[in-house]
Amino acid sequence: MDARLFIFDGDCAFCSSAARVFRKMIKDQVPIRPYQKLDLPALGLSEELTSKAVYYVRDGKYFVAAEAIAQLFIDSKTLWSVAGYLLRVPGINHLAERVYYWIAKNRHRLPGGTPECSM
Repeated sequence: MDARLFIFDGDCAFCSSAARVFRKMIKDQVPIRPYQKLDLPALGLSEELTSKAVYYVRDGKYFVAAEAIAQLFIDSKTLWSVAGYLLRVPGINHLAERVYYWIAKNRHRLPGGTPECSM
């Protein structure tokens, strides 16, 4: 398996739509997979963790939520890397985390979301 992997909730329509958008944005430079199709214990993760937030695994290091998205963008080596670095700026990173968890909490209400998306 690639040493880099972005993990999302494949049962959530909103998350699946976001993953498709991310794939296009980063030009498939990093694998993006639903946690339901992975051997989570082999990655040192669990369904309990990956059902609550996106994860980005790189060489055994874990990034979660907005930090995972920032690192995905940075490692894509595309123009979106700039956005990834901006998401790490002190102050912006705190705001990004708050926005991420608000979206996660309300994903079933957002475009593409379904009742199954609720946590």
